[in-house]
Parts: sequence; structure tokens; C-alpha cells
Amino acid sequence: MPRDNKTPLIQKIAKQANVAFKGMKTSTNGDNKVVADKLISLVTAVRAADLKIAPRRSKGDSGAAGLQNPPVTYMHICETEAFSMGVFLLRPGASIPLHDHPGMNGMLKVLYGKVNVRCFDKLEGGASPPFEPPLEPLQRASVWRSVLRSVAQYSEESGPCLLTPVRDNLHQIDAVEGPAAFLDILAPPYNPDDGRDCHYYRRLQTAAGEGTVAKGGQKEKDEEVWLLEIPQPEDFWCGGEPYPGPAVVI
Repeated sequence: MPRDNKTPLIQKIAKQANVAFKGMKTSTNGDNKVVADKLISLVTAVRAADLKIAPRRSKGDSGAAGLQNPPVTYMHICETEAFSMGVFLLRPGASIPLHDHPGMNGMLKVLYGKVNVRCFDKLEGGASPPFEPPLEPLQRASVWRSVLRSVAQYSEESGPCLLTPVRDNLHQIDAVEGPAAFLDILAPPYNPDDGRDCHYYRRLQTAAGEGTVAKGGQKEKDEEVWLLEIPQPEDFWCGGEPYPGPAVVI
């Protein structure tokens, strides 16, 4: 058997991600797509067992202990200048609020459970938002004309949810029918010094229809909305735990 068959899948993903996202800065030919397609294929194949992660039983949210448990937990796997990779664990009913990844590409692959993902894009220009009651001047400066691009549900059998710096970059992730976990790859990683900081948003205007999930997991029509940039919501925070899976070396 070839030696590569003994390499953990997550190690293969990490090495391919490093090649793919470094290549995005240097390659201008079709080889870039081949490299990206190989990464997508590897990510599609990954399962919770590959990372030694299993669904957890919910202990309930009542009582002091429940109040102290974070709704979302992050397991860091690795990070290079080209990308970062880790696992997010969502408790039942948990949500990662609407946020962005400025100037970044990303992949989200569900490992267990189900999540709903709503993706938005900011739009250039447009009239002032007609809100009642009117917003304060400082708030108006943080309002973005946007479009709801897609609403989809993902499970461990689904391929990855993909985002780019210009498409589906803002998104909200909600656990559905119990706990969920997903592998998260961002390229390049967050870095506030380079303008890659996380911003949170709240939807101000609800268009007709909430973007129901259509056949095939995609919304049938884009909907124009208005988003207000806000501080991190008080009911959302992210805890941390050690990653229990195979070691990754880049």
C-alpha cells in the first residue's frame, strides 16, 4: 500500500489548503482550479470520526452551569500565513450571528448534525434606507444595502459551503434539531492589522418572504435587505477546547 494511505485525511486537507490558498496569490492559470477542486474533494470526504469528534448529549441549558456554558466552542487545528483551520461545536439551538470575513475565502463542512446557513453580500450605492423610527446619524453610517444570496441546510452528507471575498461573505449559521459541528477553513486567517477583522450585523428590513429553503438547498430568488453593523451580541460568545484528532504538521 502507498505510504500516503496512512496519512490522516485532515493532514491531507491541511497540506492541500496550504497549496491551494498560497496558489491563489501566485497562479493566474487553470492550475488554480485543479488545486481548489482537489481541496473541495478532500473536504467533502471528511467525517467527525476522522477528527475523533462525536456528537455530545445535551445536558440542558437551565441552571447556573447552563448559563456558564458557551453556546459555541472552537477547537483550533492549525494556522499558517495562507489559512487557518479548526472545528466549531454548536449546542442545540445555538447560532453564530451574522458576521463577515473581509477579504477572505472560506469553507464550512458539517461533521455531524445539521446547520442552516444564510449568506449575504453587500451592494454598492443605493438610496438611503427608509426606516421608522429613523436611525441615529452614527447608525446610518453603519448601514449597508445588501442582498440575501442563499439559504441552505447542510448535513454531514453535504459538500462544503463555500464563500469568497465578494460572494456569500457575510453569513449566519444556526444549529438545527440538536447539536452540530463543522470544519472551518479561512484563507487568509483573520488579522486586524491587515484589515481582516470580524464584524457583526443585524438585519433591519425583512423583505417579503424569509428566504425559505428550496429544492436542492438553495433559495430561489435574491432578496434586497439592509444590515446594521453592531458590536458582538451579548448572548454570543465562543469557548475553546483542545482539538482531539490527529496532529497536523504544515
